[in-house]
Amino acid sequence: MSECSKSFRLRVQGMKYPLRALLWALAVPLFPMPQSAYAADAQAPVADAAHPKLVVAVIPKGTTHEFWKTVHAGAVKAGREEGAEIIWQGPAKEDDRKGQIEVVQNFTSRGLDAIVLAPLDETALARPVEAAVKRGLKVVIIDSDLKSKAFSSFVATDNYAAGKLAAKHMAEILTKADTATPPPGKINAPNRAQGKVMVMRYLEGSASNSNRENGFLDGLKEYAPQVEVISSNQYAGVTAESALKTSQNLLNKFIKVDGIFTPNAPTTFGMLRALQIAGRAGKVKLIGFDATAPLIDAMKTGEVQGLVVQDPFQMGYLGVKTALAAKRGTKVEPRVDTGARFISVANLSEPAIQELIHPDLAKWLGN
Repeated sequence: MSECSKSFRLRVQGMKYPLRALLWALAVPLFPMPQSAYAADAQAPVADAAHPKLVVAVIPKGTTHEFWKTVHAGAVKAGREEGAEIIWQGPAKEDDRKGQIEVVQNFTSRGLDAIVLAPLDETALARPVEAAVKRGLKVVIIDSDLKSKAFSSFVATDNYAAGKLAAKHMAEILTKADTATPPPGKINAPNRAQGKVMVMRYLEGSASNSNRENGFLDGLKEYAPQVEVISSNQYAGVTAESALKTSQNLLNKFIKVDGIFTPNAPTTFGMLRALQIAGRAGKVKLIGFDATAPLIDAMKTGEVQGLVVQDPFQMGYLGVKTALAAKRGTKVEPRVDTGARFISVANLSEPAIQELIHPDLAKWLGN
């Protein structure tokens, strides 16, 4: 473990003021960080007795997926720029609602300044968030919405619009020339999408994924009304393993399928593996969500036709920036859209796309 990581570990363990600040101050001359690790802090506000360092807890849905590591990196960058302390803690698995509730309650009882939360469940996390706000903490929700009006701002992808974006590209992929002579009085539609499509959903209660799924289904009605949706009620679960099992069951049940939409990285990877095992990868058109190295590789080989990509770095960055602004009394926007892009082999080499899918995590998180 690097000396920088040791110092960061002291911070994450949640030592109290003023001992935590004293130890951190002493650690700087004894264990200097590489120049690249703290260069971004040069213009950060200086904490003193009159303006103590603010502490923000960032609570993701999980800690293992690349998406959440990128959110973490964005949060760290914002914290350094603002002279704030960032504490990162979340459940290991993205179905541990109880564990995430306990994390929120713990940080609430410790009386931190703000919480940035990606709620695992839009209902179950509402009361813990409302309790935190009553205790004086500012709460910003990221990634997935919450059924509450207590929080200061919602910083996330417009997931419904992102789902419609996926539907638009699915319609383009499934478009076939219709050379049949139209009936008298009818106009021939030479470029209408045709075929059978299914959606493999993620997890009940996940607002972000539900919005993507529903956006895709509504988008198909708009962009491809002739396409038949043959399945949209099966849930994959939180891991690629459970997604693989559900995918195999769907592929065994529906032999004739032309296109599939999956709403996040685990579901996309699980479906990809099932298609590969069945010898149908590339034949069945797959559009997924979020970019990981295996999915990008599959896109290059034609096994994945496209991915809707969010900006998790910006989500973490703006989530912390917004939480700190709210804590300092600045009016913040109730909704901040972090954007989404559709990537395929056609635009994969563009510099902006490369920066989006290959963020420099080491710069902010170390090795």
